[in-house]
Amino acid sequence: MSSHIAVLLPCYNEEAAIAQTVAGFRAALPGATIYVYDNNSRDGTIAAARAAGAVVRSERMQGKGNVVRRMFADIDADIYVMADGDATYDAASAPALVARLLDEQLDMVVGSRVTQADAAYRRGHRFGNAVLTGMLARLFGRSFTDILSGYRVFSRRFVKSFPVLSAGFEIETEISVHALELKMPVAEVETPYFARPEGSESKLSTYGDGLRILNTIVQLYRLERPLLFFGAVGVVLGLVALLLAVPLVLTYLHTGLVPRQPTAILVTGLVILAALNAFTGLILDTVVRGRREVRRLAYLAHRAPQRGA
Repeated sequence: MSSHIAVLLPCYNEEAAIAQTVAGFRAALPGATIYVYDNNSRDGTIAAARAAGAVVRSERMQGKGNVVRRMFADIDADIYVMADGDATYDAASAPALVARLLDEQLDMVVGSRVTQADAAYRRGHRFGNAVLTGMLARLFGRSFTDILSGYRVFSRRFVKSFPVLSAGFEIETEISVHALELKMPVAEVETPYFARPEGSESKLSTYGDGLRILNTIVQLYRLERPLLFFGAVGVVLGLVALLLAVPLVLTYLHTGLVPRQPTAILVTGLVILAALNAFTGLILDTVVRGRREVRRLAYLAHRAPQRGA
């Protein structure tokens, strides 16, 4: 018995591209079920997707993260192929991504984008992606070459152990951190990335969504590495307190007096805050370890992907 593959296509106002996207994945993965999840489109996306032969469902909460949460909760499959419904990702690469997942029993394969046209990336997107990818690598120790790629293949145990919290385009960052923190076996495969068809427009805001993704990385670091996060804050506060305290100590040693009492009070407060941050990091680190163990057990409740599953 072959593995059941589900192709998940989140989309919003993609009437110009959705039929081409569905047709591409139907040809590449003939036995797969193609799901199009519409996110409040105001054009003919739903009708075009149905006419192309996709199973069409809707998610009313706006934002790609909300759509992914709904897709992962609703769909039961052995292998999940996720791509945007804008015809920018190469559907013909899907069999190779699925084969890599099965052959190496991986939990995620990322389609790392190789641009086929200058118009595929808007100005600033490539630079922003590089900055965010590098930041993720520095904070979490390792990363992917393209953390913002929307073309991914997942195992069932990845999907069913992933508590989607993001609402918007920061979902790809959250997916990447989930895989890194649970130390899942993952891989990347280079795939062509095309310009959008005429009439299709990018929904990603270079600066607005970029800042949200940056904030997501910082917040995930705070949640997943609280000891390092709060410890760093405590060290900074302690160093500031030390710098302010040096003149006070020198004056006290020479005169026996503490003339700048407001500074002394500030130093005391900073030391207390530094200590509180250190203890907060220690306590939350224990909590995070427990949460990680629960997620790991949920992950292990499903078997690894394999051919004939």
